[in-house]
Amino acid sequence: MSNDIRKTMWKAMSDSPFLMIGLDNTLQHSEPMTAQLDENADSEFWFYTTKTNRIAKGGPAKANFVSKDHKVFASIRGTLKPETDEAVIDKYWSKMAASWYEQGREDPSLLMMRFELDDAEVWISDPSIKGLFKLFTDGKVEPEMMGEHKKLGL
Repeated sequence: MSNDIRKTMWKAMSDSPFLMIGLDNTLQHSEPMTAQLDENADSEFWFYTTKTNRIAKGGPAKANFVSKDHKVFASIRGTLKPETDEAVIDKYWSKMAASWYEQGREDPSLLMMRFELDDAEVWISDPSIKGLFKLFTDGKVEPEMMGEHKKLGL
């Protein structure tokens, strides 16, 4: 079961790679970032940012994700680290990424961060007929009537 829910999470993220990212142990809020996903890497993703961004120092972090159809929810824990491999930085570079940097790929403020995933808690909203009926008739809804919920090691 956990392999199916893991695939569902990655598929939803590839359809809409926007997450809220924040460092643990800070009082700063999370912020929206666009993940660069690799179909062959299911334990990490990347973000382009700047060297002065609130996540630039890296460390333990959390990412929160909601799919565009609001059926997949994930809270992901991991560690943010600067990506220093030029091949990786170049691999995901695009016109969209370039639009954020005055000097494009050569901008001195450019920083790529790698989010190394530790674990996630994932909810798949797929209500049963019985669950929907109870929702609309003020009946008591049990969590399992609304879909799946799993904790995954990543």
